[in-house]
Amino acid sequence: MDKNAIQHILDTAKEEGRNALTPSEARQIASAYDIPHPQDRVASSTEEAVDIAAEFGFPVVMKVVSQEILHKTDAGGVITDVTDAESVREAYIKITESTRAFNADATIEGVQVQQQVSGSTELIVGGVTDPVFGKLVAFGLGGVLVEVLKDVTFRLAPTTEEKAAEMLNEIEGSQLLDGIRGQPGVNRVAIQSLITNISRLISDFPEISELDLNPVIASEDGVVAVDLRMLLNFEPAPARPRPSQDEILTAMTRIMKPKAVAVVGASAEDGKIGNSVMKNLIDGKYGGNLHPVHPKAEEILGQKCYPSVLDIPGDVDIAVFCIPARFVAGVIKECGEKGIAGAILIPSGFAEIGEHELQAEVVAAAQAAGVRLMGPNIYGFYHTHHNLCATFCTPYTERGGVALSSQSGGVGMAIVGFSRSAGMGVSAIVGLGNKADIDEDDLLTYFEDDPNTQVIAMHVEDLKDGRAFAEVASRVSRKKPVVVLKAGRTRLGAKAANSHTGALAGDDRVYDAVLRESGVVRVTSLNDMLEFARGLAILPTPKGENVLILTGAGGSGVLLSDACVDHGLSLMPMPDDLDAAFREFIPPFGAAGNPVDITGGEPPSTYEATIDLALNEDRIHSLILGYWHTIITPPMVFAELLGNCVEKARAKGIDKPVVCSLVGDVEIEEACDYLNTRNILAYPYTAEKPVAVLGAKYRWSRLSN
Repeated sequence: MDKNAIQHILDTAKEEGRNALTPSEARQIASAYDIPHPQDRVASSTEEAVDIAAEFGFPVVMKVVSQEILHKTDAGGVITDVTDAESVREAYIKITESTRAFNADATIEGVQVQQQVSGSTELIVGGVTDPVFGKLVAFGLGGVLVEVLKDVTFRLAPTTEEKAAEMLNEIEGSQLLDGIRGQPGVNRVAIQSLITNISRLISDFPEISELDLNPVIASEDGVVAVDLRMLLNFEPAPARPRPSQDEILTAMTRIMKPKAVAVVGASAEDGKIGNSVMKNLIDGKYGGNLHPVHPKAEEILGQKCYPSVLDIPGDVDIAVFCIPARFVAGVIKECGEKGIAGAILIPSGFAEIGEHELQAEVVAAAQAAGVRLMGPNIYGFYHTHHNLCATFCTPYTERGGVALSSQSGGVGMAIVGFSRSAGMGVSAIVGLGNKADIDEDDLLTYFEDDPNTQVIAMHVEDLKDGRAFAEVASRVSRKKPVVVLKAGRTRLGAKAANSHTGALAGDDRVYDAVLRESGVVRVTSLNDMLEFARGLAILPTPKGENVLILTGAGGSGVLLSDACVDHGLSLMPMPDDLDAAFREFIPPFGAAGNPVDITGGEPPSTYEATIDLALNEDRIHSLILGYWHTIITPPMVFAELLGNCVEKARAKGIDKPVVCSLVGDVEIEEACDYLNTRNILAYPYTAEKPVAVLGAKYRWSRLSN
């Protein structure tokens, strides 16, 4: 491969002020990267077109060549199945006339004559520069279907053959690749190679902003890209500054576990943010040094006050800002002089209301001073294992293993409320707000090795540096589950893009594919984020794929079975001996198999015997229970016997995932509360939620193993 020759092509286009390559240039680059394409040449007259077609052999395809006409079909600039010399002449004239009618100002450089390729399946393979994730490679169903179905998936570029193979299975129409209704399948290996080659090309040459191979004709023999479009951008957006992993960890450790905290704008007046922050730090029993900063006060809430952070004796790790936005930049400079690691910017009045210049001024001051910024426009943060409640909102001190973050203050308070209501202790709750500096990958870097954090859950409105997030999440998610709620998933993609692939940049499909590639458990609702975070922290890692449903109601069993399919769980095929063992305890009109239906009229002893059997059977790796409210086995009786069964199993070293769906009257709510306090996940009035949480645990465990 002659990369210098490719660079020469790109440099020539830049010198000529072009943002697209000619078909000939695109073909040269494609050849260098082993991208199969048919023979073609550009004709400048009808008779030259006839000669080229005769040389290639009929049929041929003819296409207009014009820098101003990127979507040739829209302009009537493509004619297929041209079968003889006279048809070539007619097609040449028709293409030029249609193109001029479409755009009278377009410069027509000629008509491309191309060998016509036959094959069973039309695909799209492309590359795009996404505003969040950078270089991506795309794959999906091609031709006209790409704009209608948008059945496409993505990977960060460059990618591997293994990940390319995953892409082929991710699209909805993946079965088409194996052939249907007598049609032969396609060469999957050839498609994978094409995807990886495209991903290398756009990574090697960042100037290629969009690359569109549509359609790619796929057959048993291989693939051929019959249309190549390469768009250029010689002024890419500047890279976002990123500290090294060690630098991030050093700063974040000081921020999350400060030995000394300054409250800039502390107040003795009730109702002021600076007063609420001080009270939360004091009432939360923060054990480090607390230094209120106020230009005039001598003392606030029993703590000696200082006129400036520079006047505080000794080291200070973080400064919590409770002052108006216009004063922040000046104090940030003082924080740098003092050696403060992090500024917690509670004030609003920055980019969220259009004050981008003011926020940029603060960021520039922080970068010059070596101070990391959390915020601005945040509620602060909680770090329970450090007794740190650096927020003006509701105090929260219940410790646990879940770390959560949000961009929104409202979502942050929902996290606090749910955590308290559900008894879900947390290790941290962090507000990120405008994310002028510290963002999700900084938090992931810190929580990755935090011994007090088992699960990380994040509410995300946007990612400032999606590639950095993906790289860190790929590493962290193999150690700990990472749950992400991406808000704004219905936002439309870039409609005005110049290529089919480019039109998909910014689309939620990009987020979905990259988050999946990164091992993230994605959710689509706030409640799911919170429930998954709680459940993933509680459920043990399953030791195998065999899931058993045990229910007292056939209808619940059907709903639970459907939910298992929806969430990628495998119902265990019931062995004959185990089937017989269950039938020992259930009535003749019940049903063994899977689900096991003990029927609703059974006493507590039947529930207890079948649950014990399932828990002690090594071939069953996870258990889903569907309880139906009856007077014969009331809700609290069921809850207590289940709690006893699980406790006995755990005492013997048996700790497999157990989730419960309880349906019935309001008494089932108390039963669920009882079970949840014993780390047995139970949900009232739903068959789907417990299975969804179990499915999330399986998705993560498959990745981590």
